[in-house]
Amino acid sequence: DPSFREVLRQVREVTLGAYEHQELPFEKLVAELQPERSLSHSPLFQVEFTLDDAEESGRGAAESSTEEGDPDFIFAKFDLALVFEATRRGLLGALIYSTDLFERGTIQRMLGHLERVLEQVAADADVRLSRLELLGDAERALVLEEWNRTDADLPAAPVHRRFEAQVEKTPGAMAVVSGADSLTYAELNARANRLARWLRGRGVGAEVRVGLCLERGPEMVVAVLGVLKAGGAYVPLDPSYPAERLAYMAADSALPVVLTQERLLGRLPFDGSVEVVALDARWGEIETEDATDPAVAVDPRSLAYVLYTSGSTGRPKGVAVEHTQLGAYLAWATRTYPGGGSALHSSLSFDLTVTSLFVPLLGGGAVEVVEEDDAVEGLARLLERGGREMLKLTPAHLRVLGDRLAERGAVGGAACLVVGGEPLIGEQIGSWIRRLPETVIVNEYGPTETVVGCSIHSQRLAETGAGQVPIGRPVANTRLYVLDARGQPVPVGVPGELNVGGAQVTRGYLGRPGLTAERFVPDPFGRVPGGRLYRTGDRVRWSASGHLEFLGRTDFQVKVRGFRIELGEIEAALLEHDGVRESAVLVREDAGEKRVVAYVVGDVEADALRVHVRQSLPEYMVPSAFVFLDALPLTPNGKLDRKALPAPELAPAEEKYVAPRTPVEEVLAGIWTEVLRLERVGANDNFFELGGHSLLATRVVSRVRELFGVELPLRALFEGPTVAELAGRVEEMQRAGEGAALPPLVPVAREAPLPLSFAQER
Repeated sequence: DPSFREVLRQVREVTLGAYEHQELPFEKLVAELQPERSLSHSPLFQVEFTLDDAEESGRGAAESSTEEGDPDFIFAKFDLALVFEATRRGLLGALIYSTDLFERGTIQRMLGHLERVLEQVAADADVRLSRLELLGDAERALVLEEWNRTDADLPAAPVHRRFEAQVEKTPGAMAVVSGADSLTYAELNARANRLARWLRGRGVGAEVRVGLCLERGPEMVVAVLGVLKAGGAYVPLDPSYPAERLAYMAADSALPVVLTQERLLGRLPFDGSVEVVALDARWGEIETEDATDPAVAVDPRSLAYVLYTSGSTGRPKGVAVEHTQLGAYLAWATRTYPGGGSALHSSLSFDLTVTSLFVPLLGGGAVEVVEEDDAVEGLARLLERGGREMLKLTPAHLRVLGDRLAERGAVGGAACLVVGGEPLIGEQIGSWIRRLPETVIVNEYGPTETVVGCSIHSQRLAETGAGQVPIGRPVANTRLYVLDARGQPVPVGVPGELNVGGAQVTRGYLGRPGLTAERFVPDPFGRVPGGRLYRTGDRVRWSASGHLEFLGRTDFQVKVRGFRIELGEIEAALLEHDGVRESAVLVREDAGEKRVVAYVVGDVEADALRVHVRQSLPEYMVPSAFVFLDALPLTPNGKLDRKALPAPELAPAEEKYVAPRTPVEEVLAGIWTEVLRLERVGANDNFFELGGHSLLATRVVSRVRELFGVELPLRALFEGPTVAELAGRVEEMQRAGEGAALPPLVPVAREAPLPLSFAQER
């Protein structure tokens, strides 16, 4: 962190040394170094600084003059060129820039920042570079105050109290629909009340956490409301998670009771310290409780739920959300999003569900539960039918669902598509724009630590252009700051770390005071005493229009299909295997899909590693490809060179390839090549090893249904992930009389070229 005077001295020494070789022609230097040439930029350097001393050149200030040239004939030789001329009147300067790269407003701000720097170093040449302030008073007020004017008077009542108020308004309206099952508002409220009283009898109250290990359906909604009405906090436990992970989450959150279903009891790993209650088996006992609203006083600062996210230390961490923060988000969301109806299609462990579940229930709408086995097909049917006012998706859902609707030739839609979980690219929604130009799309950004969403960018689909969609501006009672490494605001257009303040900043991490203190820091800009900022680790910048643009991460946290993943947790799981000496994990997009790829140094097989990590990691964190290396590549300073890690070979190796042997295998292999975007798939190739994941699996199931007429459950692909295994399952269902047989062979005319088989097309 040198002073300006020290930097000036270094620049002088380096420049004088370079002048010893100034006779060397620039063209000669370029020819000698042979840099990669591109028409898009000048070779070797793209930014130039020139200082011309008019006194020494004999042209004094009195003799100098300026002329205004025609701007049409002024061309920038470099991306940016700052030219100064020293005269008797002082420094006269110009900034010449490429209009392909910079907007005029950006250059004007840059000149203002340069002026600020010159003022400060003129006053004190020994000022440290880190202490130089680029922001003037006007721009500082803009990024700290003007763009953070979000104060709003919104309902402060706990969520379940607002739900009870809605029950009084629309007791007979449909609240939850799940296939043939449904509950009205009055029925849902009565069931939740009975469960709440039953839980109170077991000691559930303020700060007591209750595990919910339930499949999607009415029982899950009843359980969430019942825990909140009892004054407790719910902890989602996804039934698909490995037993080891579920056991850790239960122990870490000190769960006295877990609510589940009888069909899931065999999967649960909990010991005698946890009471496991199958709601469907015990409902007769619970039903004897009083159905009226329990009069339980809830402190706004008590826990509402704990949501576990991936942790860089190798263990998931629980984010503790209080009623006041949940209420703040939902007060804004119910005012902003239409509440006439939504679809519940994701796990309770994913905070996307908070919006899909509560916004309709607080607005008199219906929550339609989409079956877990076929979420994409269920959503496609729901959209085709119409009538949903809001649908919340990840960009991965949006892309797959758009493709599926296009295949069906469907038009339907929703009045509002809320997209969150990972960056949204304009090109991802092209098919939606053509079908639903008037639908409003909302890009909602927010970490779990700030309750679902803390900023949005809203526009009609028809207005969405190319490139990344901005994450927008802060929601009500939230403040967003883009700060540098010293915690100071950066100028418009300059990248920094996004810090979130305001009503939605959560309590912190359950039982992790050190990590909480590191990520939740004092708020020096807020007006509330004791306020805190959450350091997101996301790199963003303010645009000139006052919208935030997402640029990436400052660490190795990533988002894949909306799931938040700490790559360090996967690396830690790999290193627990005795055969692994070193590991590195990346997310790559080599085949157009985000995939988790593991690089391993050690003596172990990919199949063994996959089995090993599945014991502790959920399916979305299991690497879809393993690359074995003799050593991890390093940079000259000894750090891991992530850019040098090779792309995985997703296509099956020639020596392992087994051609499809039956008509069913041939058709299935064709489906996989289409869905996975591969040239060839063999009979023994594993869907997930080739880069498949749960969303793509739903497309396979949909195509199987269309071509074979069988209702193949999604779990069948997980249980038999090779072409041969899945073909056996399809043939078995056909022999049992399910679905249609393959079309019979019949003679065809030979006058024209015959259609090719999948193998011939390859």
